[in-house]
Amino acid sequence: FAAPPVDQYNNLRSKLSNVLRSTGLETELHHHEVAAAGQCEIGFRFGPLLLQADAAIKYKYVVKNVVDRYGKTATFMPKPLLQENGSGMHMNLSLWQGGKNRFYSEGGYADLSEFAIHFIGGLLRHARALCAICAPTTNSYRRLVPGYEAPMNLIFSSRNRSACVRVPVAGASAKTKRIEFRTPDPSCNPYLGFAAVLMAGLDGVRNRIDPPPPVDEDIYQLAGTERGRSIESTPASLEEALRALEDDHEFLLQDDVFTADVIEAWIEHKREQEIDFIRLRPHPGEFSLYFNV
Repeated sequence: FAAPPVDQYNNLRSKLSNVLRSTGLETELHHHEVAAAGQCEIGFRFGPLLLQADAAIKYKYVVKNVVDRYGKTATFMPKPLLQENGSGMHMNLSLWQGGKNRFYSEGGYADLSEFAIHFIGGLLRHARALCAICAPTTNSYRRLVPGYEAPMNLIFSSRNRSACVRVPVAGASAKTKRIEFRTPDPSCNPYLGFAAVLMAGLDGVRNRIDPPPPVDEDIYQLAGTERGRSIESTPASLEEALRALEDDHEFLLQDDVFTADVIEAWIEHKREQEIDFIRLRPHPGEFSLYFNV
């Protein structure tokens, strides 16, 4: 990591971390990220699903208000800058029962249990539909493109940062074993997104869905090979993601966690208020391409 003065926002992130702690969020780390123009990361401690959704909303509110005091602006857009890494909202998950981490089993791939493997199978089976909720803006799909460490490959791995699901290297302890769903971004409504991800994973457990074998090789070097061609990708647009959700949402309706009318209203709103809003307006890039035709 670059140190100050090259990292110009170290002190500001420290201030943000202290204010977040004062509001009840237990911040654990902060650092500059890889993109330009002050991209940053502040990580906070894990917790139960609902409380973490509250924390995600509080986090964005605090960050925007504190940086404003210092004459700065914060955005949580997934892809605000051309040819720079986007901003994700990686979801780190583990499920516990009776004080035991159900994701851990020594000796399996990355010490993952069969329960965890099936949970990953559910995530990957439903990942394209999940994108409509977890990457829910037209801008989300500027981020999910080849390169830039974008998690657009529907695989799991303990190494590849372009994998949809990654197993963080966090020591061999059962307490730290978790998986990381990397496709979501900060435009996601965390109450809907966290619940949808849990439902997809539990569907994998319930139906014993096996994911494709893990891919630890460099995916970009596999491009053009038979194995590379067999790797599926996330949707290329919000419209494509919404079509996937239309075709695949039964897993969300289990136990009335989501209802059909909620799914229908979500899809209708996205198409009418966001996709059409962008589709109908000339894009600045079009002037560069076509002004002199």
